Amino acid sequence: MQTSERLSFPHRQGLIIVATLATAYVASHFFRASNVTIGLDLMRDLSIGAEALGGLTGAFFFGFAAMQIPCGFFFDRYGPRRTVVGMLCIAIIGGIVFILASNWPILLVGRMLMGAGFGVMLIGSMVVISRWFAADRFSTVTAMVLSIGLLGNLAATTPLAWASQAVGWRSIFAAAILFTVISTIAVWLVVRDAPPGHPFLVRTPEPPHQMLRGLMEVLRNPRLKPILVLNFCNYACTFTVQGLWGGPFLREVHGLSPIAAGNVLLIAVLAYQVGMLGFGPLDRLLDTRKWIAIGGSTVIIFLLGALAIASRPPTWVATGAIIGIGFFSASSTMVMTHARGIFPDRLIGRGIATVNTSVMLGVACMQTISGAIVGAFALQPDGARTEEAYRALFAVLAAVLIIAVSIYSRSRDVKPSDEMRQCPCAR
Repeated sequence: MQTSERLSFPHRQGLIIVATLATAYVASHFFRASNVTIGLDLMRDLSIGAEALGGLTGAFFFGFAAMQIPCGFFFDRYGPRRTVVGMLCIAIIGGIVFILASNWPILLVGRMLMGAGFGVMLIGSMVVISRWFAADRFSTVTAMVLSIGLLGNLAATTPLAWASQAVGWRSIFAAAILFTVISTIAVWLVVRDAPPGHPFLVRTPEPPHQMLRGLMEVLRNPRLKPILVLNFCNYACTFTVQGLWGGPFLREVHGLSPIAAGNVLLIAVLAYQVGMLGFGPLDRLLDTRKWIAIGGSTVIIFLLGALAIASRPPTWVATGAIIGIGFFSASSTMVMTHARGIFPDRLIGRGIATVNTSVMLGVACMQTISGAIVGAFALQPDGARTEEAYRALFAVLAAVLIIAVSIYSRSRDVKPSDEMRQCPCAR
């Protein structure tokens, strides 16, 4: 296969490889999103408050963020296959620690190990995609990976609510760990770092000092900073709703049952999946990435603002806003694709890792802070949090996004048409 053909048309083997990585990615989404459904159960079983739940949820993302740049080095030196398999083994150990934990500190360690291990999945998939597919297909194939991975989010909504009531959350997590073990074996057997003839396969590995110099080159890129700001805030704000407080908000403020709240979250995840498939090819249709990201983020700001301003709105308004946030949060894919376009291929692992570090560090910080915001308000006599606590949280999230979008708006766009005019080999 000629290089031009490899870059112009998806390769069948590449699709199988990406599908395998996406299947393993399902477990990452399940574990990161599970607290939105079982959060109140964890608080009751372990006698912890909102601050502790926020810290426990954020621990996954602190572990996730901590491994991004190290794994960027591993990807560029050892390749995605060996790196992903090794890190998934750490995630499996973390999952075992989590289900055997009897107190909050041990749960925290398990969550951090899971976050560290699963932190490779998106970067690894993006590195593989960048080597198996043409540049103008990057966002579409990445959206496919994210869409498949979101099956884990689906499993963490109504199915988890139902199953945890039937057999307990620990048994469900044990089954998810077994799924991760099987997925890890599949990655080792199926995934290949690059197609035949790709320069990565015949490269001379960079020595450590040269790899560090490459990281410094990534960090000094003048186009990176505004992208990092929106990456830090966008997913952090939306996932604080979708992955932590959306379920408790619907249960405590609007009186929904665990199953009914799970159903709303399930629809929100489905909306996110539809959004991923819808936003994925938009950059090629509209020949922009920056303005798609700004448009989607602006809608999210309005939805968060509505939840913050409205006092006791009808339940359908609250559920509609959460579902809408799910759909438009898919626009964050364009920020990642925008970032990928500013790095050459030799720095792709370190570049994407740096960008993803900002994403997950943002989630970790925001979820931890969110626990403090919600916990700052007095509880009602029945132990539930007040509507004012949640409205304050939504107001802070909207304000953070407004600031992030205003900074990101100063960035220079990376258009697919500009990429296709360049020689792919030079990248």
